[in-house]
Amino acid sequence: VDLWLNTPRPPHEASGTSGMKAAHNGVPSLSVLDGWWLEGHVEGVPGWAIGSQHNGTPSTRGDDEDARELYSELEESILPLYHDDPMRWAEVMRYTIALNASMFNTQRMVQEYVIQAYMDR
Repeated sequence: VDLWLNTPRPPHEASGTSGMKAAHNGVPSLSVLDGWWLEGHVEGVPGWAIGSQHNGTPSTRGDDEDARELYSELEESILPLYHDDPMRWAEVMRYTIALNASMFNTQRMVQEYVIQAYMDR
């Protein structure tokens, strides 16, 4: 897969592990700002966002607005980059691995689980 598309209705993202796994394979994301993508998103670096945040939480928007933004992002940013600038696309893939895969991994999960579940008592 060349792009991970994730469009749950905020705040209903389950855990986002599929997008995290895609990142380990250098697959950039196009996703609503919910779940792990709130923390992992840097616009145009490891992927792109649909929607926006307000005070650190995803905005509530309609499906029509999200669909327009999804198609606009694809047409104006993602597809031209993918088709016309393969070197820059490869750079986005490398950033995806460097930023997202290094941050979202089993090491971090276990460490946070131990600290939050056992040491914060």
